[in-house]
Amino acid sequence: MKSLTVIQHTSAEYLGLMEDHFEGRRIRFTYVRPFTEGVAPPHPDAVADGLILLGGGPWGSAGARDLPTLEAEIAVARTCLMVEKPVVGIGLGAQILALAAGGSVEAAPLRFTVDTALRCMEEALNGYLPESWPVAVYGRDRAVPPDYAQVLARAGDGEPALWQIGGNAFGFAGHPGLKVAMVEDLIMEFEEAPADPAPALRDLRAAQRAIEDALVPIMTGLVQLTGLMQPGGE
Repeated sequence: MKSLTVIQHTSAEYLGLMEDHFEGRRIRFTYVRPFTEGVAPPHPDAVADGLILLGGGPWGSAGARDLPTLEAEIAVARTCLMVEKPVVGIGLGAQILALAAGGSVEAAPLRFTVDTALRCMEEALNGYLPESWPVAVYGRDRAVPPDYAQVLARAGDGEPALWQIGGNAFGFAGHPGLKVAMVEDLIMEFEEAPADPAPALRDLRAAQRAIEDALVPIMTGLVQLTGLMQPGGE
């Protein structure tokens, strides 16, 4: 049975809707929570069959409010890339992945937006990436993937919504398995929140079913390309 190491940066943001897809494929996942007292980012040798770096709410990586464990997590992600272990970065996690891979980050204020991602290449995610799907971004700063990365989809503002490094590392600008309750909890968890999040919350509620539907093919392609697919699975 395959197992994932998941680094969580806030109490509110977890794998969300992705959990059911991993569990349905008998892929285990273990959360590591460096934001809790006495817990450090995992040593690279302790990462299981793959690494997932989650978002961070108001935490960023471009200098305004950097994640306290940023450098250590960049080192973990860089080691995973070097040994070709699968890495999936989401939001802040995508920024960490970009920095580990030789890319950069762009400073941006904390924001909460719901947009539409448009596929850039038909064969993306083994051909499973939807032509378009809702992408919700809650976070600070933006990942700038390295020049050699493949941009698989872009949001309406042109920002890469999904990009790939090598055969098995992926950066998502927004959480593909986001639940409305997760954003509501993020707003409550921190003293800092985006200005007037109510309109985006309404948009997210309206897009929830479409997010759930799009996650089905996204997870199929993602699991295949990361080598996490079980014998006899999809």
